[in-house]
Amino acid sequence: MKSISCDILIIGAGPAGSSAAVAAATKGMDVLVVEQRAKIGVPVQCAEYIPAPLVGQLNLGTGFVVQKVSKMRTILPDGSTSDMAAPGFMIHRDRFDQTIARQARKLGAKFLLSAKAVKRTEEGHVVIKKGAGEMALIVPKIIIGADGPRSKTALWCGAPNGDLMPAAQYKMRLCSPMNHTEVYLSPDFYGGYGWLFPKGETANVGVGMKRINGNPSNLHALLGQFVEKLRKEGKIKGEPLGSTAGWIPGTPLKKAVYGNVLLAGDAAGHTHPITGSGVFAAVSCGRMAGLRAAEAIIKGNLGILPEYDHEWQDLFGHSLNRAFEKRQLMEREWARFHQIIRNCWIGFRGYYNDQ
Repeated sequence: MKSISCDILIIGAGPAGSSAAVAAATKGMDVLVVEQRAKIGVPVQCAEYIPAPLVGQLNLGTGFVVQKVSKMRTILPDGSTSDMAAPGFMIHRDRFDQTIARQARKLGAKFLLSAKAVKRTEEGHVVIKKGAGEMALIVPKIIIGADGPRSKTALWCGAPNGDLMPAAQYKMRLCSPMNHTEVYLSPDFYGGYGWLFPKGETANVGVGMKRINGNPSNLHALLGQFVEKLRKEGKIKGEPLGSTAGWIPGTPLKKAVYGNVLLAGDAAGHTHPITGSGVFAAVSCGRMAGLRAAEAIIKGNLGILPEYDHEWQDLFGHSLNRAFEKRQLMEREWARFHQIIRNCWIGFRGYYNDQ
């Protein structure tokens, strides 16, 4: 079995993993990123909205941007609405991921695609399987796990996220252009919501919701009904142009450092437990992980790695913990949907007033 040594092994080439690669490579680290997909960012498993400040912070151009959006409109079952300013961009998520990865490559990070992390040895090395069966042993000083909600890296650390929410989405034609996103709350969408996010002439139309007592939900049937509702309202038309599905973490991990392993993005539950948004946090936490890992190697002191936990918690801990508490309340009191929803969704003032 071929052996490959590196300073930092990053598992996963999404926004968290590639952002970690950019940060670490900037500090001169020998970085290897392994990604199980054959093409970075494909298939897309995202509603594809990002907040406006992220584009400026990345400083990587706007080649992935489809359109601007100005606000989020929340729609309740009785038709009442609430608008909240939410300036941002609808993007091509695959191009977004590829843009960050391209920057990491320019800085010297190496990417190995169609490569699956199979296991971690007792010595802390990682066995990867490339393509049809070629195996290799990666010998890193530090590992950054950025391999999504069902993270194998987190599993190795004894910290798998067992609180995952399924989501499904169609690409649909819009009847007319929109400059805002729409969120639909309903008692039918247990612990979740439906969405209509515009992308020029098309839109992402999806539903994400918790399973009840762990049982499979009727997610796809509800998505079909939701699509039909939007058709009747004259917002979308025609048949789906494509579809995707995935998992959204519902619980943030309390820590993301386990020895010489750092977790980032969905692998660490760096995802808002109410909205499911996670791109901004993934990029930010990926950067933090990459910089902290590089610093530990440069100083020859892995004992400073837990500082990463303090950093991401300082930036995101309050909002993630508040959202998690709201999620617990929402799931516990879902039978009283109409009484509690304004205290559990970010588009209403009640979400912010009681803490």
